[in-house]
Amino acid sequence: MNACTSLSSSMGVDRKNPGTRICNFSFLIVFCWSLPLFCSASSSISQGQSIKDGERLISDGEIFELGFFSPGNSSSRYVGIRYYKISDPSVIWVANRENPISDKSGVLEFRSDGNLVVLDGNGTAVWSTNASAATNSTARLHDEGSLILSRRGDANVVYWQSFDDAADTFLPGMKVEVSEEIRENRFLSSWKSESDPSAGGYSMGVDPRGSPQIVIWEGSERRWRSGHWNKQIFIGLPNMPTTYAFGFKLSDENGKPYFTYRSWNPSDKLRFRIRWDGYEEQLQWAEEKSQWEVIQSQPNKTNQCEFYNKCGRFGVCSASDESSSICRCMHGFQPRNLDQWTGGNWSEGCSRKTPLQCQRNSSNGTVARDETDGFVAIRCAKLPDFADLVVAVPGESCEEKCLENCACTAYAMVQGIGCMMWTEDLIDVEQFTKGGNTLHIRVAHSDLGSKHKSSTAVIAVISVAGALFAVIILLLLWKFKAKLKVLPTTSSISWLRGGDTSTLDAGKREEFSTDASGSVNVYSEGNQVNRSELRLLNLSCVAAATNNFSEENKLGKGGFGTVYKGSLPGLPQIAVKRLARRSTQGLEEFKNEISLIAKLQHRNLVRLLGCCIEGEEKMLVYEYMPNKSLDFFLFNPANQSLLDWRKRFTIIEGIARGLLYLHRDSRLRIIHRDLKASNILLDEDMIPKISDFGMARIFGGNENEENTARVVGTYGYMSPEYAMEGLFSVKSDVFSFGVLLLEIVSGRRNTSLRSTEHLSLIGYAWHLWNENRAVDLIDPSIAETCSQNETELLRCIHVGLLCVQDYAASRPTMPAVVLMLESEAANLQLPVQPMFTSIRRHVETNFGTEGQDVASSNNVTITMLEGR
Repeated sequence: MNACTSLSSSMGVDRKNPGTRICNFSFLIVFCWSLPLFCSASSSISQGQSIKDGERLISDGEIFELGFFSPGNSSSRYVGIRYYKISDPSVIWVANRENPISDKSGVLEFRSDGNLVVLDGNGTAVWSTNASAATNSTARLHDEGSLILSRRGDANVVYWQSFDDAADTFLPGMKVEVSEEIRENRFLSSWKSESDPSAGGYSMGVDPRGSPQIVIWEGSERRWRSGHWNKQIFIGLPNMPTTYAFGFKLSDENGKPYFTYRSWNPSDKLRFRIRWDGYEEQLQWAEEKSQWEVIQSQPNKTNQCEFYNKCGRFGVCSASDESSSICRCMHGFQPRNLDQWTGGNWSEGCSRKTPLQCQRNSSNGTVARDETDGFVAIRCAKLPDFADLVVAVPGESCEEKCLENCACTAYAMVQGIGCMMWTEDLIDVEQFTKGGNTLHIRVAHSDLGSKHKSSTAVIAVISVAGALFAVIILLLLWKFKAKLKVLPTTSSISWLRGGDTSTLDAGKREEFSTDASGSVNVYSEGNQVNRSELRLLNLSCVAAATNNFSEENKLGKGGFGTVYKGSLPGLPQIAVKRLARRSTQGLEEFKNEISLIAKLQHRNLVRLLGCCIEGEEKMLVYEYMPNKSLDFFLFNPANQSLLDWRKRFTIIEGIARGLLYLHRDSRLRIIHRDLKASNILLDEDMIPKISDFGMARIFGGNENEENTARVVGTYGYMSPEYAMEGLFSVKSDVFSFGVLLLEIVSGRRNTSLRSTEHLSLIGYAWHLWNENRAVDLIDPSIAETCSQNETELLRCIHVGLLCVQDYAASRPTMPAVVLMLESEAANLQLPVQPMFTSIRRHVETNFGTEGQDVASSNNVTITMLEGR
């Protein structure tokens, strides 16, 4: 009303004439009603209302505004949407981009047919929404940045929206249709210049062929492409920042697939745009700097290989190539024009050296079977453009499908996409230093020859060398055979002077031979495993080392038995794990632990020094860990602050590397099955050591999953498929690692929330993640000191949630986990809600046999479930 009052004063109302005063006051009421924007800013406009130059709409959350503007140094006027209340408002949408208004006489109003229209000073329409049947309509500017024309009183009936008529900017919430019917969908077009919003020479959109990919065009020619979508990332962007790569999603609405983007933090001001000079940018508003920050720009100006088809047909571009040329021909191909190629003009590309078998068959008759085509592989490749998806017949491989088709020039099997095949020239191929996919290129048999011959020669040399080496070994063994036979059984433990093994019966002496050339023969649930050079200690020596197993040397007690601290001459301090005599649990675990740990060598695995078996006594001797176990610090309020974030992250990395060694790099694939905070010991430098392999299992190199009727482990750390079905694999350990990771970040036990609505730490972490409040999960004792590492913390929470997904196939492997933890550029998919741990009733009861000790203060407990 202040604006209206000022207006009444300026009109010179005759206060002495009541009739005139009443007439003028009535006029003012009608005037302010018809132009509400003069009195207050609104987010909507309805029929009968208008917006003149100088007036504006403001979204309800005061994020965007709509009104007239002049870009750059231009005097032309346009109606557009831009950000509100920031120093660089940045226009995201322009209505009359092709028809500017020369002065400030323009107006935005409704036509009688219900459409919005922009009129110049002469009343000529320079832009319209052109929606059909837009009766009784209203237009509202939303906080997402979209102007929506809908039915008045029913916002669900949408006639038109600015998101469907985008200019040069893509915002979170926009939907981009992906359809074979419409083919290339060029939904964005660049400005002509920085001060001219009319359509320029560049456009950006989606090509649905094969699998959707983002493409930038310069006129009708391609300038850059993202590579195909594998339901997680665009595979041609190995270095795309994780936070922004995984906001994209391909969804389906009423049978129509479309791309959309969801920002991780809805409060972030984030946008994608195609610049007037043909570069796509991802920008985020940095409040503390009051400017837009470029997250990534495509194509990369410093990497010439990102520009489309830099090396021509059948050429490979490599920016990391140390040679003078970034281009080379694929194996089996040669430059079409050698002079141009050597001169640095690679546009004509390469041609095949030898025709394929089927091509020769059609002209020269049949070809011998042993001259069939083959494939050469390019690893870490950006796959060629114009791929086709092939549905393989069950039992038939992608390679076989390619060989059946004479036009097939290459194939690739891509996770998330399937069998991709190329029947045209291979163009726009780049080779990365890491990431990418393997491309199998079809070549003639003769072009495989040199490679095969060299491989044959290498194999022959290796075979001869191996045979000679074997002969030498046999001769040495024959020469020293007599000496080996007379070696005493205690030679490998000569450091235990005066040791007495008389109480060890003959069977045990044979089973646990300490001959340096012999082996320790134990059984891992039915599988015999040989381990050599394991020290066998006698009981009297171990008793002396632990002061006769005194209480002051006692470190703790658990289901396996008791652990004591001790010392031996010539060795560092030791920890002796002593199996309880009356316990029926532990003998198999004892043998298992010996077989697994005896030769495992890794800085993140506890080191087994020896064992003792005399009568009913069974003991394992480990290196002593002075800082006890992880849960001693993690779950004790008095000690939590001693683990700052840097130490915690080092512990996380160490555990991950230890598991990676067990799963992939050790001689046999080993599944721990009881990974938890109490089984992570810490040395004097707080380096983590995975311990307690009593529940572990050995897998062969080609085994992936196994079933057991004897479910062992600890509730809260067991994966769903293991707890319910007895199925275990490397992904079972990944689940346990995910729980442990969340515990390290939060400082909470997984079971600490069982009385709440979330039931477990996993459910609570997902709840916070889903509400974009993941930072609330961070342990309060370190929250104030880790502000600079917030991205790293959030990445760890993200990895933890990926590891605890219900389905084993959805969880990453440990190599992928290590990569995700240690590389900021690693691609992380979005986790799904872990329903099993969210809905089940949480139980933390340790089931065991009668008389079993279940309390553990030293954290080397084995908790078991006996299947019935």
